[in-house]
Amino acid sequence: MKTPELLSRYAAGQRNFSGINLIAAKLRSVNLRRVNFSEADLTQVNLSYSCLSGADLRNANLWNTNLTGANLSGANLTGANLTGTNFTGANLTGVKLEQSNLKDASLEGATMPDGVVREPVK
Repeated sequence: MKTPELLSRYAAGQRNFSGINLIAAKLRSVNLRRVNFSEADLTQVNLSYSCLSGADLRNANLWNTNLTGANLSGANLTGANLTGTNFTGANLTGVKLEQSNLKDASLEGATMPDGVVREPVK
């Protein structure tokens, strides 16, 4: 599915995009609150400064995805592949991260699930 079609369907009220393939899509600064991207392939997608609060991202592939400054408050990332994902400055308050792979993820300045801001590594 192409980005314009996704945004059009979302605007029309569709929220279930489970299993979708959006590799390398450009979705900067979009509102996708409560979207269902479970099992989706979001490899290298640019979701910087987007709103994904309450999103279902269970078992999604977000390898090398850009989530700089994104709002993921209350999102479910259980079992997600977050390898190399950029969460710099993201809001991760209340996010579920059980069984997620955060290898090489960037979390500088991110507000973590417990409300603590991750300080830069010195």
